[in-house]
Amino acid sequence: MTTGPIGVFDSGYGGLTVLKEIKTALPGYDYIYLGDNARAPYGSRSFDAIYHYTLQCVKWFFKQGCPLVILACNTASAKALRSIQQLNLPKIDPSKRVLGVIRPTSEIIGSYTNTNKIGVLGTAGTVQSLSYLIEIEKFFPEIKVYQQACPMWVPLVENNEYNSGGADYFIKKYLDHLLSQSNEIDTILLACTHYPLLIDKIKAYLPSGISIVSQGEIVAKSLVNYLDRHPEIEKNCNKNGRSVFFTTDSAEDFEQKATIFYGSPINAEHLAL
Repeated sequence: MTTGPIGVFDSGYGGLTVLKEIKTALPGYDYIYLGDNARAPYGSRSFDAIYHYTLQCVKWFFKQGCPLVILACNTASAKALRSIQQLNLPKIDPSKRVLGVIRPTSEIIGSYTNTNKIGVLGTAGTVQSLSYLIEIEKFFPEIKVYQQACPMWVPLVENNEYNSGGADYFIKKYLDHLLSQSNEIDTILLACTHYPLLIDKIKAYLPSGISIVSQGEIVAKSLVNYLDRHPEIEKNCNKNGRSVFFTTDSAEDFEQKATIFYGSPINAEHLAL
């Protein structure tokens, strides 16, 4: 088997916040990032559409030689990952792996709460899938999970309005809806990779004593652990310290907005799927 880069996928830009943390934890590896911006956002799309789009992109990663693909997208992880792992991977190439962001977070979320009451903020697709309720139940059956969809947050971030006064209304609105479900919530999970960019405003509208958990660092640590436990995958990952970026929409637009998420300028290429 030939070696290749680690693939990182998202419906748009949010996965760049995860890739940034992964590169901090594993700087020597090669990475290839794909944002399916032409079909974003995924959050409001049907299960079948998300599954079809995600599978198409995963197959593209495999054609680039990737032995491992990270779905750095909560919606894709919620609505497509399990089907791809169980139905498609055995037929495409059983030696390759596709991992998501929901399980790594669910495995350790219990260490953040004292009241066993957790709030989850995500896209409509992630919330409706009930994936976090199901996964957290497996590891921490004693924890009660409350969810709130935040459909306006991704557009605010992607249109660079996340620091505007208009963003405050929608941030406070969804937080109020979540906290009205229980006054014992002491931990809030940002179950969308866009949401860390809103963290300062989120903190401003939260009562003191509530912890905010974002996923980038958690997923990065989980990947380090995974590669340690799976040398048969790790040995097939290229290690030249290179990263390349693709988008299914305008490369110029992607480069302009990507800096917000990635923290530094990038060069992107357009990919026609």
